[in-house]
Amino acid sequence: MFSFRRIALLFVLGLPAIHPVQAQDASSSTASTPQDRAQQQPPAPASGQESVQARIRARRAARRAAAIREIYSHLYEIYVGAGYERFTLPSPLQHVNEYSWDTGLTRYYTERTGVTLDARGTYGTAFLYNYGGPTKPAISQYNVMLGPTYRFYLQPRYSVSGRVMGGFTVGNFSGDVNGFPISGPQGTHLYPDGYTYALDASIIGEYNLGPSLGLRVAPNYFASGFGSTLQNNWGFTAGLVYRFGKQ
Repeated sequence: MFSFRRIALLFVLGLPAIHPVQAQDASSSTASTPQDRAQQQPPAPASGQESVQARIRARRAARRAAAIREIYSHLYEIYVGAGYERFTLPSPLQHVNEYSWDTGLTRYYTERTGVTLDARGTYGTAFLYNYGGPTKPAISQYNVMLGPTYRFYLQPRYSVSGRVMGGFTVGNFSGDVNGFPISGPQGTHLYPDGYTYALDASIIGEYNLGPSLGLRVAPNYFASGFGSTLQNNWGFTAGLVYRFGKQ
């Protein structure tokens, strides 16, 4: 009986202390919940750093656009250089390695689009199979062509363009054969001298040494119609480019 009364008295005396402990535990649990949620969420982006990076990218893009404008806004582009062409002769003659000079002028109407006038002369030595006549006569062709040029890739340091031209070519095949005929046992089998059409398709790569000066190389396909046949010729030209005038 005495023990029961003692236990009841201790329970009554300790009851007021239970409520603060429970409240403290509840508040601790409630306060920790937002912190736990904050730890689970990703950190907020640093808006200031992103703004700085955006400004840096914008300045770079502006400088690049200004450099492209400075180089490719010229009104005219003149080029001069040399080239190589693998020229097709009639059967049974083998193809000829020809070397050329090349010059032209392009008038640009935008940064990308222009019209090119091109002049070219090619020279080679044909190897003949006749007897008693010339065996290595010199031959030559002279071309004048006109057509559109389009820059389809622009960078401050370099550009890549496409060009298609058409015109005429003059062939000189008999000037070094000492009067020997084209056909017959001692015939040269070369094309007759004369005019015919000329077609050219090129991919042009230019490397800029400065806003007004550059280097270019242009692999090309060249077609002609000597002897009422089609000659499929391949080669390239290379040289210097000078730009002047402003659009």
